[in-house]
Amino acid sequence: MNLVVDIVSWACLVSGGIFCAIGGLGLVRMPDFYTRMHAASVTDTLGAGLILFGLILQAGLTLIAVKLLIIGLLILFTSPAATHALAKAALTRGLKPLLVEEGSPSSKP
Repeated sequence: MNLVVDIVSWACLVSGGIFCAIGGLGLVRMPDFYTRMHAASVTDTLGAGLILFGLILQAGLTLIAVKLLIIGLLILFTSPAATHALAKAALTRGLKPLLVEEGSPSSKP
């Protein structure tokens, strides 16, 4: 049983790290603020959640697991709210999203 928990825990830790790395790559590769923010918020929330779940499995039923669960809930609730606030503030300040122009090859269905 302990081997199964270790395998699942490490799978969560590795996949969470991969999601965080993909989110970092999205920050570099995406063309404008809104798509960068979307790439970072979605993948980093999932990555952090998987990493915390893997750490909870490693901790077992202890006070550390409860603290990690509280951190996970905090991230789960604050990350989407912060992303929404940033997007709304950018839109209010007049930052326009980068849209595909009519007639470009990527705009055709």
